[in-house]
Amino acid sequence: MEAEAVLGTSVWTAGVMKLEHDQLIEAYRRMSRIRQFEETTKELLLKGQLYGAFHTSTGQEASIVGSCLTLEDTDYMVGTHRSHGHPIGKGANIKGLMAELFGRVDGVNQGKGGSMHLSDFSIGSLGETSIVGSGLPVATGAGLGSKMQGEDKVTLCFFGDGASNEGTFHESLNIASIWELPVVYVCENNGYGELTAWRKVVASESIAARSVAYDMPGIVVDGQDVVAVYEAVKTAVDRARAGDGPSLVETRTYRYENHAIGLPMEAYRDAEEVEDWRANRDPLILFRDRTDDFGIDMSELDAIDLSIAEEVDAAVEFAKASPEPAPEEAFTNVFTEPVEIRR
Repeated sequence: MEAEAVLGTSVWTAGVMKLEHDQLIEAYRRMSRIRQFEETTKELLLKGQLYGAFHTSTGQEASIVGSCLTLEDTDYMVGTHRSHGHPIGKGANIKGLMAELFGRVDGVNQGKGGSMHLSDFSIGSLGETSIVGSGLPVATGAGLGSKMQGEDKVTLCFFGDGASNEGTFHESLNIASIWELPVVYVCENNGYGELTAWRKVVASESIAARSVAYDMPGIVVDGQDVVAVYEAVKTAVDRARAGDGPSLVETRTYRYENHAIGLPMEAYRDAEEVEDWRANRDPLILFRDRTDDFGIDMSELDAIDLSIAEEVDAAVEFAKASPEPAPEEAFTNVFTEPVEIRR
């Protein structure tokens, strides 16, 4: 689908900024890294080597990477409970992420956060939480902090179509517009808020159309096309960095897996629908279909896939070798005075 501008204070024409060769290669590398990381962690979870609820972003790689590639290393990013892909898209080292999923001390949060609560301040990833819509005010606050301190930083805020019906969405966009904060809100509309089709619970024709109420630009873009996502989000990021305030970008994407791995809840959507997206709208395949246009040799992408496979294997070995935290660690970074452990 072509980018569709939605009325707001201003609109833009997507399709004018192109990714250079090195950026295209990096886009594919990060998409492959997300895909292989999540396929591996799914396998480990089903084997009983990992625990908890895993909400994967398989199928949404172009939305994540196209958005994150518009940022500087010093910019901020806030993800969602579907959180593995977001820090990887921002450039996080997957060894620390993998160790976090194993609950080990070398994890990005010392093994205390787990799958839905990843953060890596070293690359500007402010974290994710399991509460739908909770990242919106966090990102808005980060944008306010950057503006008050005179910092040249933009905050990218990911959220899903389900979160667009939460009060935090409306409150955050309203205050961000009033204060002209440097925040770009990216709604990853994957078609379903857990088990509910978004069109059944959203009155407007798009999430982006809600930008009108908050006097900011909005746009709908093909979330399976990493270049289209980059172009739309880059325009919004440049606008925010120039001091012109927030924007709302809606990426139309899809998640291949269920709401969470292992939950028997597939009755809400047809298997044929899932297969159609996998066969015809997979972001990695769509990228490969355009290698001639990009001037990229297919063997270059094959080599990337192989190197990422080795990288993921090394991350698993790193995580398994990392020690488990001591019981006392449960109370560090939580209380001013740690609670005594009685044995």
